[in-house]
Amino acid sequence: MKETTISEAQQVKIATTENPVHQVIRERWSARSFSNQPITQQELDTIFEAASWAPSSMNEQPWMYVYATKGSPVFDAMWNTLMAGNQPWAKNAAVLIASLSRKNHMNTGAANKYNWYDVGSANQNLLLQAASMGILGHVMGGFRRSDAEQLIQLPEDMELVCFIALGHLAPAEELEEPFRSRELTPRNRNPLSTFVFQDKLL
Repeated sequence: MKETTISEAQQVKIATTENPVHQVIRERWSARSFSNQPITQQELDTIFEAASWAPSSMNEQPWMYVYATKGSPVFDAMWNTLMAGNQPWAKNAAVLIASLSRKNHMNTGAANKYNWYDVGSANQNLLLQAASMGILGHVMGGFRRSDAEQLIQLPEDMELVCFIALGHLAPAEELEEPFRSRELTPRNRNPLSTFVFQDKLL
């Protein structure tokens, strides 16, 4: 990653893979320790454009993003809707993003049963693009939904999927416990044999 301060201990977060996985995938992880370095508007525009190129059912592109930068009243209001387990570290993020999804197909009004799947794809594009620029993100499902929806003034046809914190990395040592230990714990994934099956039915 470029322009990223990462402690030697935090190197354990870079994935060790059995196969030659792309570097940006290996280096994307859900950081909690963010520095006070801001994210520029050009960087944000690039990150959101990457999200827009995700695949979606019927090319509906059901995603929408509402974001706020650190120091703004909206950032503080968004942060205040987060659960207690997210607030201590999310307060240091450069940007908080509310990820939204349109529930229905625009042409027919019928329910789009793939909308969250599609928004998840857009969010992954967003996170990978950010990681390639030395910016890490953390997706959060821990928030007070009714408060957040009221704050965002969520349209009737939209759903709040998650919040995303973005920022440049700071040393894990700046975090309080238990977040410091989590920042320094190696990541792991299930082996392919547990979820990939060839030439046979489940």
